[in-house]
Amino acid sequence: MLGKKKKDPIEINHPLLNQITPIGFQEKRNGIEIGENAGKVYGVVKYPQNVDYGWMAKLTNIPGTVVSIQFTPIESGIFVETISSNIKHSLMTAETAKEPIIRQRAEMAAKSGHKIMSQIEEDDENLGLLSTIVMPIATDDNAFRKICRKAESAFSVGKCKIRSFANLQLQGFRMLAPYYGTSDYENIVGKPVPLSSFLGGFPFASSGYNDGTGYYLAKDASGGLVIMDPWKRAGDRTNSSIVVMGVPGVGKSTVVKHIALSEYMKGTKIIFIDPEREYKELCRALEGDWINAGGGRGGRINPLEIRPVPQDDEDEADKLYQDEGQGMGDLALHLKTLEIFFNLYLPNLSDMQTAILKDSLIELYGSFRITWETDVSDFKSEDFPTFADLYQLIVQKAMKQEEIRRDIESNPYTDLAMLLKDIAQGGDSFLWNGKSTIQANSRCICLDTHDLQNTSDKIKRTQYFNILTWCWQQMSADRNERVLLISDETYLMIDPNVPQSLAFLRNAEKRSRKYESGIAIISHSVVDFLSPEVKMYGQALLDVPCYKIIMGTDGKNLQETRDLYNLTEAEEELLLSKKRGHALFMIGSKRLHINFEIPEYKFEYMGKAGGR
Repeated sequence: MLGKKKKDPIEINHPLLNQITPIGFQEKRNGIEIGENAGKVYGVVKYPQNVDYGWMAKLTNIPGTVVSIQFTPIESGIFVETISSNIKHSLMTAETAKEPIIRQRAEMAAKSGHKIMSQIEEDDENLGLLSTIVMPIATDDNAFRKICRKAESAFSVGKCKIRSFANLQLQGFRMLAPYYGTSDYENIVGKPVPLSSFLGGFPFASSGYNDGTGYYLAKDASGGLVIMDPWKRAGDRTNSSIVVMGVPGVGKSTVVKHIALSEYMKGTKIIFIDPEREYKELCRALEGDWINAGGGRGGRINPLEIRPVPQDDEDEADKLYQDEGQGMGDLALHLKTLEIFFNLYLPNLSDMQTAILKDSLIELYGSFRITWETDVSDFKSEDFPTFADLYQLIVQKAMKQEEIRRDIESNPYTDLAMLLKDIAQGGDSFLWNGKSTIQANSRCICLDTHDLQNTSDKIKRTQYFNILTWCWQQMSADRNERVLLISDETYLMIDPNVPQSLAFLRNAEKRSRKYESGIAIISHSVVDFLSPEVKMYGQALLDVPCYKIIMGTDGKNLQETRDLYNLTEAEEELLLSKKRGHALFMIGSKRLHINFEIPEYKFEYMGKAGGR
């Protein structure tokens, strides 16, 4: 006889049951249970005598609580008589009191009474019974206890007194719930309050910041949500660029990955420039294109390949290209880019060598059927020259020069050929000599430059500029596609001897708004951007972005940050504390103290290299 097959136990899905079945309710002496949630109803039994504008907003937006406010107008006659009697009693107490503290309290009570009577009699102030109910609620016992303590602390700081009435939790819940009317609980917690104090407290105002669109970024100091849309244009928000600054260890990488993931989910194309290999796992998790731009086979960007880019507008204040030369064709624009490239790679070129190099480049492009008027938009990578071609041309010119003038002591072509041999055939050829092999077809592109870390500063800065020109072509190709370029460790692009590369980045940042693009500048210190040699361009990189996330710092950098952004003492103390995950957030002219509480699911994408 066959035995019956044992069935696996069915796991109860509590959230689903709450959706399809009535929720259970149980009243306890000092609390209630609503389904799988624990709650506790408090009533406010005392309000402060003197309040500031917005005082109630801080009490009605405590995370994890539900608040109900009821204001019932009352006749002022009886109330005025009561206040008058209280004033007389307070004055008598102040005259007869022997203890200074009792006298002071009585005088303050009399003064407050006179103020309220003046509001009622002279300003025709309306009165009402204010009933405030607050209920912390949570599914977890530990979280519930924390929310209760936080609510009690918040009301205490607000100089209010709250009380949880035993055996009256059901009446309190009925007053709190939208589907019940008033209850006897109102007679206990209702306190007479002037209408102006109630409305001036902004009880329905929400803390935090909300653009109405966008995504969750962080929480403010009061626990309110900060919802940001960097692509929104309004008032002083004219671009989508971002600055993230802070010393190592305060959470910059986590914040950047958090923003990148949110933008990716909104459909934005993300491009990382990654010197520390921190974004490789994130890129892989998003099935993006991870490209070794530090010398990998699939990451070569041929500097001699002309990449079509939009021309400057006539009224553009900060042009990407100054003095374009022969017209405004693609070749003329690219020659200005190559001028910066060679200044970074060969900073000691003489004026004569620079002139020969430019003349040779024009001749070389001519041999590839590229002239001042040529439109290269349909050209492929195979249609452009390489540094080997340039080197061979200059060697031929050097030999021809020697045949013509054998009596010269120095041949400028020979000297220039020797300088270019390394990039064409030597140790630097692996980076730049050859046709472009870079391919990027996804919405997440990581240009990994980690392999450049052991090279000279000259090589790093030159390659970073080369990468930046490729990124700008990606950003400006389609005005309808949102592109966010995240440039980590941006200080690596700074060369005091060639400020034109920083100027190019600054001008690209300013122009990106016209192409539905933005640039995120990530670095450790503002000091790097404010040295006298580069301040003209570096400071603009920190000023232009409408969104600034300034995290913990100290020392000279804190001083420079304070002067640059005109920080208050409280903001300076926030940065000096260097709390991980805390930052000063600037949205246009608005400033917030925010705390990055990032959803757990995002950490599954972030990997182990930074941003943990």
